[in-house]
Amino acid sequence: MASAVEESVLVEQRGNVAIITLNRPDKLNSFNEVQHAALRAALDRCADDEACRAIILTGAGRGFCAGQDLSDRDPAMLGEAPDLGRTLETFYNPLVRQLRALPKPVVCAVNGVAAGAGANIALACDIVLAARSAKFIQAFSKIGLVPDSGGTWFLTRHLGEARAKALALTGDALSAETAAEWGLIWRAVDDAVLMEEALAIAGRLADGPTHAYGLIKQAIQAASGNTLDAQLDLERDLQREAGRSDDYREGVSAFLEKRPPRFTGLKKR
Repeated sequence: MASAVEESVLVEQRGNVAIITLNRPDKLNSFNEVQHAALRAALDRCADDEACRAIILTGAGRGFCAGQDLSDRDPAMLGEAPDLGRTLETFYNPLVRQLRALPKPVVCAVNGVAAGAGANIALACDIVLAARSAKFIQAFSKIGLVPDSGGTWFLTRHLGEARAKALALTGDALSAETAAEWGLIWRAVDDAVLMEEALAIAGRLADGPTHAYGLIKQAIQAASGNTLDAQLDLERDLQREAGRSDDYREGVSAFLEKRPPRFTGLKKR
């Protein structure tokens, strides 16, 4: 049964998987301050809830997210130029950091358009599935802006400078299938099975060693900025932590006893 965290964000618990849905379909789920606060609160609750072991982020209606609701940042209506740097520092940057730091896996199910910051919030998630009809659009240049919410970092890291520049400068739409072929997302799937596929992946992750998943996220996200020596040291430290976990003990016991493991994740003390 879905419950409204706020009208603009819905949360549904299915077993150990939380489905978080951006719910402003009349605005293509574009962000206002209320939706920002509601989404961050929902993610905080998922992080603290031991019954939630994996998260799906998706959008209501015909699109995932069109980025910022421009009616909230219209210079003509505000009477002056808005401080968009403050908007990023207050809302978008903390959200991207929160998604990256969550100790639980986040699967993004992109249904329809993901534009501007909406595209880059999707890319901040751990596994991105997209309906074949979905499109990723770095729409910033169309209104005289620079890709934000990690866009310049995600695009350059995943696609290289040439493709990153072309997508950012032209603002051309990138199809879900091309995004998957280029390695920007995990997979493009038929529209009719998007949520089925997302639930299957999230359910599999929820049954797995979630403490290790959080450590894996840390390691992979640090890799591009580390030297090999620094990364080897990080792997050592994270492996030390993983080796002391209940999940490792259970994984080894299950392997030796030839039975399915029953992982419990990191428990609060």
